[in-house]
Amino acid sequence: MIAHLKGRIEATGIDSVVIDVNGVGYLAGASARTLAALGAVGEFATLHTEMLVSEDSIRLMGFATAAERDWFRHLTSVQGVGAKVALAILSILSPEEVQTAVARADAAMIARANGVGPKLAQRIVNELKDKAGGVALGASAGGAAPASGAAQDAVSAMLNLGFKPAEASAAVNAAADELGSGATLDALVRLALRKAAK
Repeated sequence: MIAHLKGRIEATGIDSVVIDVNGVGYLAGASARTLAALGAVGEFATLHTEMLVSEDSIRLMGFATAAERDWFRHLTSVQGVGAKVALAILSILSPEEVQTAVARADAAMIARANGVGPKLAQRIVNELKDKAGGVALGASAGGAAPASGAAQDAVSAMLNLGFKPAEASAAVNAAADELGSGATLDALVRLALRKAAK
């Protein structure tokens, strides 16, 4: 799976971006918030990605931050929320705002997004309320520490392996404390898995 892309912005559309990585152009769907954060055509950018595979297509979705990608995964896990609706929500709300809305069961805030009715918004806050705390821990690992991106990606990796958000965050935080600020993603995930298994 492609976890992220680093390259030059070749083109942008209403809801997509093309990133040139060593001569290969990757087309990724993106929220308005991500497109605004990436910069102008010709600039270099890093895009956190999620690959969507269905019977008739393979699509890449791109995000300016790992936290936004994580919330995209959570949102699309809710029945009735596809990639388009999740991007619409993330276009008007930052990951922190989505998290706050879910934690407070504020369905009206979620319902501000295009294509999200009151019933769907209520289902989103009901199904994701247990995720709000875990994502908060993963996102709070951000800041000035050089390993913050690696820590967030490590939490994402643990979530993909089936760990609960709180377990993933606790294991990664413990691994990051032990390994220090220069820890690589690989080292963090390996140690976090050992800690979670104890």
